[in-house]
Amino acid sequence: MEKAIVVNGLRKSFKDTDVLKGVDLEVKRGEIFALLGSNGAGKTTMVRILTTLLNPDGGTATVNGFDVAARPDQVRQSISLTGQFAAVDEILTGRENVILIAKLRHLKNPRQVADHMLERFGLTEAADRKASAYSGGMRRRLDIALSLVGNPQIIFLDEPTTGLDPEARIEVWKTVKELADGGTTIFLTTQYLDEAEQLADRIAILHEGRIITNGTLEELKQLFPPAKVEYVEKQPSLEEIFLAIIGNKEGK
Repeated sequence: MEKAIVVNGLRKSFKDTDVLKGVDLEVKRGEIFALLGSNGAGKTTMVRILTTLLNPDGGTATVNGFDVAARPDQVRQSISLTGQFAAVDEILTGRENVILIAKLRHLKNPRQVADHMLERFGLTEAADRKASAYSGGMRRRLDIALSLVGNPQIIFLDEPTTGLDPEARIEVWKTVKELADGGTTIFLTTQYLDEAEQLADRIAILHEGRIITNGTLEELKQLFPPAKVEYVEKQPSLEEIFLAIIGNKEGK
């Protein structure tokens, strides 16, 4: 399968701190790739380099076939980035936000583009409300909708569900899965292990500046001894309880 992202020996330091110490990874076109790591592991630094916002100190990285250092303009034309916090203009309405991005991308019929994106993300009824009045989940959906204007081939999601409640997180998960099903390549960073487990086709772990393991969830499970079978009563998680209660309330 064709590679959407290829990274070889990538290095980056800040003052006397080596953040990336020779990172190697590949992302296949059309897959959801999750990069895991603790705070300060270098996940956001990696994303910033791959999206041309930061220059590497060494090594190479290509995105959609273009070198991020030598051909940044071509990289930017084929990608979109959604950061840890929703980057929407809260003074504008949801519709105005989408129209603005469509115009910046020089698309024809920006109002028609806005109508399509708002319907796709279930925001039609809230289209003419200011984004400042949106819930966290709605604001994040709008943020992702803005990222998709112009149909970028590769989307970078840097901890997209940070600070969201369980319902909003599941909304974002659904959106990410739909994007991947449509052929979009997703590069996801997250601190939530259950998020990677739910979404990712392949997972890499970044630790102390290097990728220490990389593979599918099943391949990573093979790194551990076989599980011992025990019969225990399964207790629901707090998230399952929360969603069940909310669902029952809404059904009344």
